[in-house]
Amino acid sequence: MGRGRLILIEGLDRTGKTTQTSILTDRLKPNAQLIKFPDRSTTIGKLINQYLTDKNFNLPNQSVHLLFSANRWEVAENIKETLLNGTNVILDRYVYSGIAYSAAKDVDGMDLQWCLNPDKGLLKPDLTLFLTNESNDDAERDGFGEERYENVQFQKKVKKQFYAAFTEFETPNSNTLKLVDVTNKSIEEVSEEIWKLVQPILSNKEENQEFSFF
Repeated sequence: MGRGRLILIEGLDRTGKTTQTSILTDRLKPNAQLIKFPDRSTTIGKLINQYLTDKNFNLPNQSVHLLFSANRWEVAENIKETLLNGTNVILDRYVYSGIAYSAAKDVDGMDLQWCLNPDKGLLKPDLTLFLTNESNDDAERDGFGEERYENVQFQKKVKKQFYAAFTEFETPNSNTLKLVDVTNKSIEEVSEEIWKLVQPILSNKEENQEFSFF
């Protein structure tokens, strides 16, 4: 039996990541496990949750970035073991979110490479799907929550850094990164588009397929 596949869905806030990761996981059950980042149930995750929800709780930007990376490392071994057991793992956010959100802060020294360094050695997804909604650029866009980073101006910076990170760290013409335009599409239309992109990855039954790493 070949290993499971690691499938990541990324995107800005309110592009439908959580909905689509849930739909994809349900479609693949019982052979799929969903993992969301940040994982707020862990020791480090609880500290991250406090930082995100309490705007009076301040930490240096570098420390925040390292906390998010450590949160991913907390479950790294579990992800690998799950894949080796033949179960697919669906990720709601991962390394690219960590890079994009930190680089968007425009802090001296926190460039893309610095932001990647703590995550070097983590498993690289077999497929990354980036959900993009061009209507997100409207200044009138509403519906954000109350957590840090949930505002139009910052999200525009994050989007720019996502694309910069893909250019920097993905192989040109790679089949492991796909952009999914969700603009004016229904949940069902997006889920079907995602399913068509995921199927070729799942149909590759090659045993002992090697992992890739950041």
